[in-house]
Amino acid sequence: MSELLKDKSTIVLGLANRWSIAYAIAKAFRREGAKLILTYQGERQQDAVEELAAELGAARLLSCDVTQETDLAHLSEILRGEGDRIDAVVHSIAFANKEDLSRPFVETSREGFLLAHEISTYSLIGVSRAVAPVMTEGGSIMTLSYLGAVRVLPNYNVMGVAKAGLEASVRYLASDLGPKNIRVNAISAGPIKTASARGIKDFSKILDRVTESTPLRRPCDPEEVADTAVFLASDLGRGITGNVIYVDSGYQIMGF
Repeated sequence: MSELLKDKSTIVLGLANRWSIAYAIAKAFRREGAKLILTYQGERQQDAVEELAAELGAARLLSCDVTQETDLAHLSEILRGEGDRIDAVVHSIAFANKEDLSRPFVETSREGFLLAHEISTYSLIGVSRAVAPVMTEGGSIMTLSYLGAVRVLPNYNVMGVAKAGLEASVRYLASDLGPKNIRVNAISAGPIKTASARGIKDFSKILDRVTESTPLRRPCDPEEVADTAVFLASDLGRGITGNVIYVDSGYQIMGF
């Protein structure tokens, strides 16, 4: 069986632990023959990500705090300076204050709103700007979204608004970078038991509701999201850009 990502160099931003979607994607990329570069944010994450990088056989591990322009510029400088060509980028980064997820959206603080948008939305723009110069043969940039971007979902609040901005950014980036043969898409995954999901109040109830309501009568799993990421990163996805692809067992089509 041929490897779909053989001879492709990929970078995954936002991998924090082996229960994350980013980990599943990185693992699938390696399975398909990709050269893998991982990033981590700050010393607090370094040890954990170093262990995962060794486990995954990553070629490189780089520090990058996406809230710092100097870090993004340094990432671009390193990749260009060493002549690394990047073929696929995975942006798996999002954050909101826990209190802004649990209280009514109308009570979102200014600081919480700006923080959620800086980390969850603007970072995609910053990462794309940093990495596009080394995507010399085109390629694929992808990010992770959620149904809360287009529907009101319990306890998602400011993150839903940030994800709406993220999906709009995908479309504008796809338009800007298309002439360079760089495709930009989002994968809207169904609810998955990740460390981040634990920060959402009553997440288990949401998961139960989705399980009962999806056409497939089950939640999606990280490996299904990862296989979709492989497709988008590979030449099989060469005609797809500016889209939000749902991997949620069909939940988004249901009216209840």
